Amino acid sequence: MGIFDWKHWLVILIVVVLVFGTKRLKNLGSDVGEAIKGFRKAMNTEEGGDKAPEQPAAQQPGANLNQPHTIDGQAQKVQDPVTRKD
Repeated sequence: MGIFDWKHWLVILIVVVLVFGTKRLKNLGSDVGEAIKGFRKAMNTEEGGDKAPEQPAAQQPGANLNQPHTIDGQAQKVQDPVTRKD
């Protein structure tokens, strides 16, 4: 039997319908469907190549203003300081 028997799902469904109503659930379902369609459309237009060709970074005005900068270096182990024997 278990905790999620078909009878439990039926009771949960009845409570959800009583709390939210069928009209609100219908609107919620259509809103979620439209959101998914919009998301898919946006993903397809990004991958489809509808964008204008990008200019190299040197030709774009102000392109270097917000670019991250890295510093090349090499880590070295710090040796213990020499203690003075005064």
